[in-house]
Amino acid sequence: MSFKCYYFLQNIGIFAQIMKNYHLLFCAMLITFQMGAQKKNESFRLNIRKATSAIVIDGVGDDLAWKDTDVADDFFMVLPMDEGKANEKTEIRMAYDDKNLYLIATFFNNTPGPYYVESLRRDFSFGKNDNFLLFMDPYNNQTTGFSFGSNAAGAQWDGTMYEGGKVDLNWDSKWVSKVKQDEDKWVFEMSVPFKSIRYKEGVKEWGINFSRLDLGSSEKSSWTPIPRQFPTASLAYTGVLVWDNPPPSPGTNISVIPYVLGGYSENLEGENTFEKKIGGDVKVSLTSSLNLDLTVNPDFSQVEVDRQVTNLDRFELFFPEKRQFFLENADLFANFGYATIRPFFSRRIGLEAPIRGGARISGNINEKWRLGLMDMQTGRVEDMGLPNQNFGVVSLQRKVFSRSSIGLILVNMQSFNYPENPELIENIPQEFNRNLGVEYNLASANNLWNGKAFLLKSFSPTAEGDGISQAAHLEYKSRKWKWRIQEESVGKSYKADVGFVPRNGYVNVKSYLGHLLIPKSGKILSHGPTLNTSYFFNEKLERTDNTNYLLYSFAFRNRSSLNFFVSDDYVELLSPFDPTRLGKEELGLGTEHHWNAYGWMFASKPQSLFTYTFDGRLGGYYEGGNRTSLTTELGYRFQPFISLSANLNYNRIELPSPWNTNQFWLIGSEADITFTNKLFFATLFQYNEQSKNFNLNSRFQWRYKPASDLFIVYTNNHLIAPYSGRTWSLTLKLNYWFNR
Repeated sequence: MSFKCYYFLQNIGIFAQIMKNYHLLFCAMLITFQMGAQKKNESFRLNIRKATSAIVIDGVGDDLAWKDTDVADDFFMVLPMDEGKANEKTEIRMAYDDKNLYLIATFFNNTPGPYYVESLRRDFSFGKNDNFLLFMDPYNNQTTGFSFGSNAAGAQWDGTMYEGGKVDLNWDSKWVSKVKQDEDKWVFEMSVPFKSIRYKEGVKEWGINFSRLDLGSSEKSSWTPIPRQFPTASLAYTGVLVWDNPPPSPGTNISVIPYVLGGYSENLEGENTFEKKIGGDVKVSLTSSLNLDLTVNPDFSQVEVDRQVTNLDRFELFFPEKRQFFLENADLFANFGYATIRPFFSRRIGLEAPIRGGARISGNINEKWRLGLMDMQTGRVEDMGLPNQNFGVVSLQRKVFSRSSIGLILVNMQSFNYPENPELIENIPQEFNRNLGVEYNLASANNLWNGKAFLLKSFSPTAEGDGISQAAHLEYKSRKWKWRIQEESVGKSYKADVGFVPRNGYVNVKSYLGHLLIPKSGKILSHGPTLNTSYFFNEKLERTDNTNYLLYSFAFRNRSSLNFFVSDDYVELLSPFDPTRLGKEELGLGTEHHWNAYGWMFASKPQSLFTYTFDGRLGGYYEGGNRTSLTTELGYRFQPFISLSANLNYNRIELPSPWNTNQFWLIGSEADITFTNKLFFATLFQYNEQSKNFNLNSRFQWRYKPASDLFIVYTNNHLIAPYSGRTWSLTLKLNYWFNR
C-alpha cells in the first residue's frame, strides 16, 4: 500500500472517531421532531387526463380539449394576509398527450389598471412583475422539483427546485408558451415536453401548486393555503396532481449542444489575439430522473460579468457561480455546509487554468436517494508553472422522515506532473487536498422548523493541512415570531482548496429573535423588531470580535419597505489590516477597536415605472474614526421593452493620520433592452474608484430556436492610475441544441 493511500485511510479512521463525538448532536436533532407522513395539503387534488384532441399553444384557449379538463380555482390569498380567499380570480387547467404536458391559466382582473412587467427577459424578478408560476414535485418528496411560469408580457421563467422551496433559475430547458392580454384578463398557455423534466415512471400522483402575483392589487395568491411567512414555492404546501394513467415514459433523451466561437482581443500595448474555439456539451438521460452531462473544451464568454463592490471587509469576498455547466442540480454539490463554510465551490475550477473537459451525473435515483458525481480536468499553464489538475466530487443524499435528509460529500483536488521544487513557484496549489463531510438537514412537515448539522474533515500533504470544521443551527418561523441559534467552528489547519472558507481558527455563536406586528388596517402591512447577535472566539474561546444590531422593519401594503438599525461592533485584529483598502498603512496585529453605527434601508413600490432604493450607514469605524456610506439604486422602465438602472455607492472614511480622510465612489449603470422574448441586448458599465477599475460589458443574444443562441459580447476592462492595464475583446458565439 502506498504512503498516500495509507495516510488517507488512516485519516478516514480519525474522521470516523470524531464522528462518534458528535453523534449526540445529530441524534438529538433527528428525534426532536418526528415527521408525520401526511402532507399538509393532501386534500387539494387536481385530476389530469389525456387530451381528447390536439392543443395549439397560442394563448387563446379555444381548443376543444380544454373543455374536458378539471379546473383549479378558488385561490387562497397569501399576501397581504393569509386569512381568506383571493380577490383576483384565477383558473388553471391541465392535460397531456404522449409527448407533452399542457397547462392553460386565465387571470381575471378584479382591480382595473395596467399590467406591471419589468421586461421580456427570461427568468424575471418575481416581485417586479405580474406573474404566474407552476411548482411541480414529481417525486412527492417535498424537497426537489421544477418550476415554470411567465409574466404578463410573456417572458418565460423556468428552474429546478431544491431545499423544499428554492428555485435555481440558471437551469434552462426546451418548452414553449404564449401569453394573450385584454382589459379583463390575461391568459398563459404552455407545453412542456416530458423529455425536458425528470420523474419516476409509473407514479400517478405528483405534488403541485400554482402561484399568482398581481401587483395592481398587491395580492399574492396560491391554489393551496400557505402561511404568509413562507414563499408560494414551499413544496411542503403543495396539493396533488392525480393522473388518470401514469405519465408516459420520456424514453431515451440525448441532447448534443455544440458551439463555435470566434474572438478578437487587444491589450494596452497593442498586442492582439485572434481566438477560434470549438466545443460543446452532451446531455444523456440515464433514467427518467438521472442525467449525465459531458462537456469538452467549455466556453463561458457569454456569462454575465461579476458586479463590482466596495470592499472594506477583512476577508475574501464571495462571487456566485454563473457558468451553466455547474448549475443544474447545483444544490447537490454547492449547498453542503454554510455560505462561509463550503467544502466545494465550483468557481475554484478553471479560475487560472483552462478546463479541458468534464463529466457529471446528477439527479434522483428514486424517491429517497439523490446522487451527484462530478469530474473536471484542467490544463497546465506553463508560464505560471501551474500543473494539470483534476477535481472530483461525490455527493449522496437520502431523504428521511417527511422532508429532512442526510448527505455525504467527498471533494478531491489532485495535481499531476507536480514540480519537484514547488516552493520556487509563487501561489502554486497543493499537490492534493481532500474534504470528507456528513450533513443532516432538518425540515419539519409544516415548514415551521428547519435546521442543519454538519462535520467536515480536510486531508492535505502535511499534517498542518488537516483539520476539522463543524456547525449546526436550529430555526423557527411562524407568522409573528422567528428565531434562530447557530454555532460553528473552523480549525486553524482546516483547508478547502476547492471550497469557500474565508476565515480559519475560530468559533462563532450567532442568533436572532424577531417579532412581527400586523395591523388590521392602514398603510402599514406589518412591522416589528429583530435583534441579531454574532460573537467570534479563537480556539482558546477568547473573544476576538462581535456584532450586535437591532433592526426595526416596516412593510407597506403597496409593497414598499423601510428598515432602521443601530449596531455595536468590536474587533481585535488577528492580522494587520488597512481599514481603507486603498493600499495605505495597516493597523497592527492585536489592536482593539469598538464603535457604534446606525442606518436605514428604503425600497419603493415595484408598481411604479420609476423605482428607487436608498440605504445609508453613519457612525464609528476603526481607530476611533467615522464612516459614512450612502447607496442608491434608480430604475426606470418603458415596459415591456426597456429597463434602465443606475446605482451609486459613496463612502467617506475619516481616520487619524496617516490615513486622514478618504472618499470614493462606486458607480454602475445598466440598460436591458428586450426587443422580443427571443431577442435581447444588455450593457453594463461599472467604475470602482476604490480599485481604480473601469469595466464595460455588452451582450447581444438571439434565441433563434428553443435553447439555441447566437451571442455577440464586447468587454472592456481598464485600470486607472496609479495602476495600469487595459484589455478589450469582441466575441461571437453560436450554439445549437440537437435533440434525439
